[in-house]
Amino acid sequence: MRFLLLLLAFMVSGCASTQPDAVLRGDPLDVMFLQMMLPHHQQGVEMVALAKDRAQNEELRMLAAAIEQTQITEAGTMRDWLTSWGEPLTAPPDAHTGHGGMRESDPKEVARLAALRGAEFDQRLLNVMIAHQDDAVQMARWESSGGASQEVKDLAGRIDQSRTAQIAMMKKFLDTT
Repeated sequence: MRFLLLLLAFMVSGCASTQPDAVLRGDPLDVMFLQMMLPHHQQGVEMVALAKDRAQNEELRMLAAAIEQTQITEAGTMRDWLTSWGEPLTAPPDAHTGHGGMRESDPKEVARLAALRGAEFDQRLLNVMIAHQDDAVQMARWESSGGASQEVKDLAGRIDQSRTAQIAMMKKFLDTT
């Protein structure tokens, strides 16, 4: 009798589930979004980190530092979700070909950016990051319209808003360089 009462208490409190795999696994669309965004964020962090000692414009250095911190924090959240769902942090290389592949900045462009300094660096970083952040906006909108997890959709909404604002700010910087 005591065992049955304990079992009932667990079931009522939500500690027991009849479908544990459903709780532990993420929705395939949410997982795909997170697996795509993690390397995208990593590449973005790599690029904006270059601004610390290469950018001429102080406001651009501050924006780059803010982007870096935001994307590091978001990437940590994404890794935590994937790990808690028992999902890999990365998908197989061809996993995203059915919807246009993984969006990323050209690695050659990132290498070119790393070789620049001063006003030339500022101009190039702004152009590369505008395109890079636009890719993030597009992926976030895709998740917002099709994802299952409200938490992941909320993150996608924040990504959409913040990257859209960053793009507008970077376009203003371009107008003044």
